[in-house]
Amino acid sequence: MAQESFQVILDSPLAKLPVRATPGSAGYDLHSSEKVVIPKKGGRHAVDTGLKLKIPEGTYGRVAGRSGLAMKFCIDTTAGVIDSDYRGILKVALINNGEKDFEINVGDRIAQLILERIVTPDVVAVESFDEEMTQRGTGGFGSTGGISASVI
Repeated sequence: MAQESFQVILDSPLAKLPVRATPGSAGYDLHSSEKVVIPKKGGRHAVDTGLKLKIPEGTYGRVAGRSGLAMKFCIDTTAGVIDSDYRGILKVALINNGEKDFEINVGDRIAQLILERIVTPDVVAVESFDEEMTQRGTGGFGSTGGISASVI
């Protein structure tokens, strides 16, 4: 089976191709094409990657955070779906939940792009479901138990 590919335009001289760090990496590292400071305690910025992507049909791109940025600096990735028909510049929405301003430099790895296959069935309105009630039923948040943490 031939390896699939996806096309990328480097729209800035500071842009870098997305790369997988290891053969087992699920995501492609995304790099910043700008220098920016994200203010502490909730500061947000859409960081420019300088990239335009052509995501393969039947997939979408999910922008996911980097564990090191989250654990060491409290930097999280928000809004993370890139549709296959989007052709604009890819920006990564980051939020700084830390106690210090966070500086991003050109070339820094800021997130990862994971390509995922999608299923898009037709939506059908019904009065009720054909099957019987499931074991979970209508139980929502925390309904299956298993949490031993407490609020302090």
